[in-house]
Amino acid sequence: MIILGLNAYHGDAAAVLLRDGVLVAAVEEERPRRLKHCAGFPSEAIRLCLEIAGIAGNDVDHVALSRDPRANRTRRALFALRRPAARLVKARLTTSARLRGTADLIAQSLGSTTSARPRLHQVEHHPAHLASAFLVSPFERAAVCAVDGFGDFVSTSLALGQGTRIDVLDRVYFPHSLGLFYLALTQYLGFPRYGDEYKVMGLAPYGEPDFVEPLRRVVRLGPDGGFELDLSFFRHSSDGVSMTRELGEPHIGPVFTAKLEALLGPARAPDDPIEPRHEAIAASLQAVFEDAVFHVLRALHRRTGVERLCLAGGCAMNSVANGKIRERTPFRDVYVQPAAADNGTALGAAFHVWTQVLGRARDFVMSHAYWGPEFGRDQVSAALAGRRGELDAARCRRREMAGDDELAEWTAGQLAEGRIVGWFQGRMEWGARALGNRSILADPRRADMRDVINARIKLREKFRPFAPSILEEAVDEYFAGAVPDPFMIQVYPIRPEKRRLIPAVTHVDGTGRIHSVSRDANPLYRQLLEAFEKRTGVPVLLNTSFNENEPIVMRPDEALDCFLRTRMDVLVLGRTVLVRGTEA
Repeated sequence: MIILGLNAYHGDAAAVLLRDGVLVAAVEEERPRRLKHCAGFPSEAIRLCLEIAGIAGNDVDHVALSRDPRANRTRRALFALRRPAARLVKARLTTSARLRGTADLIAQSLGSTTSARPRLHQVEHHPAHLASAFLVSPFERAAVCAVDGFGDFVSTSLALGQGTRIDVLDRVYFPHSLGLFYLALTQYLGFPRYGDEYKVMGLAPYGEPDFVEPLRRVVRLGPDGGFELDLSFFRHSSDGVSMTRELGEPHIGPVFTAKLEALLGPARAPDDPIEPRHEAIAASLQAVFEDAVFHVLRALHRRTGVERLCLAGGCAMNSVANGKIRERTPFRDVYVQPAAADNGTALGAAFHVWTQVLGRARDFVMSHAYWGPEFGRDQVSAALAGRRGELDAARCRRREMAGDDELAEWTAGQLAEGRIVGWFQGRMEWGARALGNRSILADPRRADMRDVINARIKLREKFRPFAPSILEEAVDEYFAGAVPDPFMIQVYPIRPEKRRLIPAVTHVDGTGRIHSVSRDANPLYRQLLEAFEKRTGVPVLLNTSFNENEPIVMRPDEALDCFLRTRMDVLVLGRTVLVRGTEA
């Protein structure tokens, strides 16, 4: 039984493929399209999923789409009657019409005839989020929560997962949303691009939370985990908000009103310098957001009495908040899969169909993130041959390693000598994080390494931190109150005595976003970390995504392109290594 799951006509369009209830492939459209957070229909992601699975389009039995325009119709209608917003209604109607035509695009992407089309299921957005968290988790019973901007008129869902069932306990509906609250302040702080919230999260530790009390007027907490926005600070419920959903990088129009500037002062333009006031507002936003999220989660725990939590939605990508859940709520075990944002609804929709529609049992746990395409030696050689002239001009020398042992030892030596390494191995990661297969690596012991990488390769804001990859068994030695996290989606304090050892991955507040590496999940990357520890005594590497203001590289030629246009020292493509300007 083959199920294709899709997130379409929304940011982070994606496709996943299940075979008999087991995940086979998962790809975001941004990777093959080379457009960050790509929206539209994920035709390229579908093609890659079919290739990975080794099947044809007519082998697909069911297609699960993570949107249902029919959901919550009564609430939509009542809202429209109370607050007629022509732009909002028009946008919803346009999306509904587009989704009605999706069946033809699916058939075209699969090469299906009218008589042989797979059965199409429209799965409501938030049930897809909930399924993406619980149905691939290691838990048989858990509290489940989805917190995001909006999807099918819902912003927050609270549920209890048991076996294959997910029973929704409560919901928060449009126009109240913690995701919209964070988005509005992100735009106010001068970060207008889709998905820029993570920049504000990185900026927050630089400031003092001096604006907490004013921001508590913007989002008010209520009984039983509820919350409400003061809608006078927002545009979405009265004027509607424009959002491009066609193929390309999505764009969301302004969300906040002039009243927010009256409360906090003038908004920052994208090119304006970042001042202490902006840092303080970012810190205050993070604090108020965390208070609201933990308010919701504590209520969920009271209703379920379960100490295990599965979390999804765009707000579940707030790794700073995630790392505090066990400290500030009664939950003891937390699971967040690596594509918790809208890309993950493709995963959830597929597993929803497998368990809820087809009535099948769960037989899969997502314990790693390596679900994308991989490329063999022939493809690497072809990519190198196509760039021979540029490689010669850059005085690059090529070397073939005999095996994994030699590769790990040699690369660890390069890193220990201060070189920056592009590391391209195996299957591409699913989700926003580079987890040791499409990574740029460096020595975390060098205090200047973050500035070096920013100047030579990443060309990004200096306040954004780089993450530590660490051997799984060393997590407690280096981090306080932490648990292993293979998906790099939780932030914890680095122990004070260890901060001087790994300054390049220690954020300004003494924390780090953990990527724990086990032998089962990624044996080669694990071997590299062990070789680096053997040389230096430090079981940690600086790990950042293999890209430069673009989606993470997917193919060997994209890795070569990034290597050649930046000042990276070493490129490792499988067992082939390139060293710039010296003998290999």
